[in-house]
Amino acid sequence: MKLKPILFTLIATTFAATANAEISYQHIRNATAKIEMAGSTFLIDPYLAPKGTYAGFEGTINSEKRNPLIEMAEPVDQILKGVDAVIVTHTHPDHWDEYAQKVLPKTLPIFVQNAGDAQIIRSQGFKDVRVVGKNTEFNQVKLSKTGGQHGTDQMYAIPQLAEFAGEAMGVIMQAKGEKTLYIVGDTIWNYVVDHTLNHYNPEIIVMNTGYAQLQGFSGSLITGKADVAKARQVAPKSDIITVHMDAVNHASVTSDEMRKFVKENKLNKVAVPKESEVLKY
Repeated sequence: MKLKPILFTLIATTFAATANAEISYQHIRNATAKIEMAGSTFLIDPYLAPKGTYAGFEGTINSEKRNPLIEMAEPVDQILKGVDAVIVTHTHPDHWDEYAQKVLPKTLPIFVQNAGDAQIIRSQGFKDVRVVGKNTEFNQVKLSKTGGQHGTDQMYAIPQLAEFAGEAMGVIMQAKGEKTLYIVGDTIWNYVVDHTLNHYNPEIIVMNTGYAQLQGFSGSLITGKADVAKARQVAPKSDIITVHMDAVNHASVTSDEMRKFVKENKLNKVAVPKESEVLKY
């Protein structure tokens, strides 16, 4: 029996499989997603309540509407199936709601942006809360915190609004043999986003693009259509996923409007997934 050719074939096959490992991104609703990378499944920003559970956000557009505005396409039990860890970019209720706090197992690892959010989530009964730094490891995946600005300079100039907007992290997800994925998070486009794109060169970029607005203010709390076009220009080879639309009252861009924008501007490799749609990379 000739072992060398067999061993060579096995090694080559293993290397090829590793080098072409597949990332799965399932859009759940709003900014909530399930990401499978390097054998681990992460639940991102769980917003799991039934349609109409909460009052609309005060001081924002369409505040008379109740959140969430739409249902999820799958039951919660199915969404939680197979989840190994949770990433909470910030504790605003459309990213970490009361329903999620009740149904998530209290022993699940929860990754957060800072000690303040960690304290909040520990006070809700969760036993394994970890702050993301640089190359924070979970199994075979490394998580790195990135920054941003959850609103315009005009908004942050008002202390009460600055406190309301608070901090919201982005996250770089990396694993050996996998593409680099960048969750941009709740931020406007600023120098931090530019720096992150230039430093990490992510092949997959997830953008929150509902262009959420406050009453009486121009601009937005997060990115919108023009930022998707800018991302396509700045990172021409990357796949872009646009989310955080349709589900909350203060979003001013719908997914249908984003699809129309992408088509009219001929933006290639930009996905606008429907609820429960799975994308493979």
